[in-house]
Amino acid sequence: MTNPLRAMVVCSLGICLMLAGCRKQQAASGLTPVTLQTDWYPQPEHGGFYDALLRGYYKDEGLDVTILPGGPYVNSDQQVSVGAAQFEMGSSDHVLQVIGNGVPLVAVAATMQHDPQAIMVHQDSPVHGFQDLEGHPVAIRLGSSTWFDFLVKRYQLKTVREIPATYSVANFLQDPGYIQQIFVTSEPFFVRQAGVPIRTMLISEAGYDPYRVMATSQSFLQQHPDTVAKFVRASLRGWHDYLVHPDDVNAAIAKLNPAMNVAQMNFSYEALRDQHFITGEGDNLGHFDPARWSSMYQQLLDLKVIQKPFDPATAYTLQFIPTAH
Repeated sequence: MTNPLRAMVVCSLGICLMLAGCRKQQAASGLTPVTLQTDWYPQPEHGGFYDALLRGYYKDEGLDVTILPGGPYVNSDQQVSVGAAQFEMGSSDHVLQVIGNGVPLVAVAATMQHDPQAIMVHQDSPVHGFQDLEGHPVAIRLGSSTWFDFLVKRYQLKTVREIPATYSVANFLQDPGYIQQIFVTSEPFFVRQAGVPIRTMLISEAGYDPYRVMATSQSFLQQHPDTVAKFVRASLRGWHDYLVHPDDVNAAIAKLNPAMNVAQMNFSYEALRDQHFITGEGDNLGHFDPARWSSMYQQLLDLKVIQKPFDPATAYTLQFIPTAH
């Protein structure tokens, strides 16, 4: 484990302990306790949830919300399955995959209309399109290769290969031929800080376009629909505010995750806002399009990621979106 990663893990554990202490103090408040398990350490990509917490939107709905930071060793699905968390951050392709594996999750609203996942290459790289990946190694994070399988099949790539990625851009900076998986809201900041010109290619441009979602278990949804409605309503209210007034929320996030500096947070926030990842084309905050879910489901079937067919409409619900608006 590298020193920066060790520091983040220690930070994450500290946050968990701090939030657990807050939970004990608030247990007698009369609010309904709810836990959200995020997909990474506190960052602007979680801004709407922290906005709702900071501005009291969850409390207005009668909820006592704890936000647990994720990381490379946190299994959000397991947390939700065993009831250690009621909600998790994820993606529509992941939700479909785990349902196919027998884990009964359901997405209740979109956090992002489009996924900022991309491939990053050096400015002078001969790779100008996904078809040009032929013959090149691509650094990919373990457990996140379904989109890569899609690219291989769509562009009939025969000699492209995966190599394990690290949680930094150090290898990229040292090797002009290096290609790696990124979020366009994150890694480009560090590379540009180092003065290295780059190009990025969003995976969604290839036709693999999952939502980023908030999800819960089927059982929790069935037993506590009112709580789910309140959580979605407050969360989307927070996302709406965060896109307009991020500064105080970013300051709060920085206290939870000192590894992020102001410039980095501004970069991430501006990428989220300016490239319309949260709202999509127009004001689609939180919305799902059933056709996109069906298309993603079919892509996963074609890739044989889903072995046993099921109704993709069971992977999401539309019932809370109008309420949230």
